[in-house]
Amino acid sequence: MKIERERVRETFREYTDAYDATDEKIKLKIDHTYRVAELCERIAKAEQMEKTEVDLAWLLGMLHDVGRFEQLRRYGTFSDADSIDHAALGADILFGGPLSAGEGLIRTYVDDAAEDEVIETAIRVHSAYRIPEGLAPRTEKLCHILRDADKIDILRVNVDVPLEEIYNTTTEELRNAAVTPAVMDSFYEHHATLRSIKRTPVDHVVGHISLVFELVFPESVRIVKEQGYLEKLLHFESRNAVTNAQFAELRAEMERYLKGR
Repeated sequence: MKIERERVRETFREYTDAYDATDEKIKLKIDHTYRVAELCERIAKAEQMEKTEVDLAWLLGMLHDVGRFEQLRRYGTFSDADSIDHAALGADILFGGPLSAGEGLIRTYVDDAAEDEVIETAIRVHSAYRIPEGLAPRTEKLCHILRDADKIDILRVNVDVPLEEIYNTTTEELRNAAVTPAVMDSFYEHHATLRSIKRTPVDHVVGHISLVFELVFPESVRIVKEQGYLEKLLHFESRNAVTNAQFAELRAEMERYLKGR
């Protein structure tokens, strides 16, 4: 399938122009989209994939969060728990479905339908806790590339954007909260933190740090080490002595983990 990158960029610009670009949350997701696409391309190249596969990985990055814009317009939030599954919404917007308001938009990006199944699957599962079992190896790999790229940039967003804004909390609450025991236990088990066990604002910080445990590709881990956003998150400054001690433990555990990667 031929992917015309400038056409994809222009179509994406036209799509997002329908939303308020002066809204910082809209700008955040536009910028995030371009970065994730670049990260998808870098990971695919590091995996020595063919150019057509690299282009497809890049396209997945460009399309993965189309649902975020409509989510914000409809519900005023990026919280899936308080609104709708943005990945499912995005897949329905692209391919038609009960969450969209009309026919799918995928043909405005690419003419060829040959990769529709792969694209829809990758978009639909990119924010799931786990991807479904039984996917074809090629589809599974492309899903993991997109998921890795998304997780990597989420670390950046958590550094570049005030955490109070991301977690819809106050500085007082954020800087005085402690990490709940279940979240600490989850971290030591080296997997992403389930949304259902997060209780405090700082649990969300640890939850985003724990995304590193889910990274699949060596290049993804290299990028995280290179960028330095993980290190900044691990040095979260609290007014709570217990929380500062907890983060010292988390830093030590992550250092041990990364040495093995």
